[in-house]
Amino acid sequence: MEWSLENVREIVAGGMQSIRECEICAFAIAMCVLLLFMWYCYRVGREHGSSPLRGRYLAGPSRIGGVVGGFMSSDCRGKGKGKNGSMLEEQNGFAFCQSSECFRCTSAGESLNQRLYHSLQDYAKRYTWSGMGRVHKGVRDQGRYLNSRPTIQRPEVFFLPDLPSAPFFSREVQRHDVELLEQSFPALLAEFESIYHQPPARSGSSLPPGWKANNTPRGQWWTYYLVNQGTPLVLNVRRCPRAWRVLGQLRTFIANNVFGNACFSVLTPGALITEHYGPTNVRLRCHLGLRVPPSCELVVGGEPQCWSEGSCLLFDDSFLHRAFHEGGAEDGPRVVFMVDLWHPNVAAAERQALDYIFTPGRLEDKEGK
Repeated sequence: MEWSLENVREIVAGGMQSIRECEICAFAIAMCVLLLFMWYCYRVGREHGSSPLRGRYLAGPSRIGGVVGGFMSSDCRGKGKGKNGSMLEEQNGFAFCQSSECFRCTSAGESLNQRLYHSLQDYAKRYTWSGMGRVHKGVRDQGRYLNSRPTIQRPEVFFLPDLPSAPFFSREVQRHDVELLEQSFPALLAEFESIYHQPPARSGSSLPPGWKANNTPRGQWWTYYLVNQGTPLVLNVRRCPRAWRVLGQLRTFIANNVFGNACFSVLTPGALITEHYGPTNVRLRCHLGLRVPPSCELVVGGEPQCWSEGSCLLFDDSFLHRAFHEGGAEDGPRVVFMVDLWHPNVAAAERQALDYIFTPGRLEDKEGK
């Protein structure tokens, strides 16, 4: 081949033309990918009407006066009617739903099993059956699983089969979230002090605003929920911005699911929480000790453990468990910050499906269709 300046110019021009054509192709491909991504975001946003945890309470003022997470705000008086005309019974300024149709207030039954299966089918049609083996198995045979479980572990609503279980778990299984909570100990303790020492919500009540009294055979057990059964409590969240910020930073907090809760929990001296089961085995309950006087104990599956201030305790509350505070009045209350985290052996695909099935309100709505 004879080389000349003209030949070099032709080669350079041809190369530049090829580069321009490649740039056009690359640009076209990038635009196609961008359009596909925008369509995917639109589809996901349309299918999932609920917002993620970080933004949910900002859009919730309209819920303040209604039934939120199974009870009404402390502004309620006497008895009223809730969803579907159900009666709401007041206790210490809170009204509790007494409806037999409420999913959160009823035990598992044939009707619930059918609703679970319909919700799983709906999820699979919209997304995929991939990775749904255990969830499908659990939903299909839920009644048998719940009735045949040994008395030491018997979740009341949903049991996921083939899931490793133990009364207590090592902090290493959720190391990131445990360390984050323990690092937030001073801020959470300070925020507890600010809400605990408020004056009573109204005359005749012994509880500050936002606190809920639970039934105990002796002593007092009070809870202050930020998230109750997957629903943020707007007024409580606004009083605890630092605790809410911590929840938003947790990687495994069950945020958009009726099995997810976050609250401050107080046991007064002499209090006893009787033996009971949690609703499911797909979560681990985490207690961060804020105030732990002597003679306080948590017993899960027959194994006793003590809380420690500034440290987290992880346990599976689907096991039979109880708690008590046998100290004197001079010891003060036992206080923990409680959050529900995903069981480490529940896969990401299973979490997504369970979030869809147990989105607050989904199963109740299906009952009325």
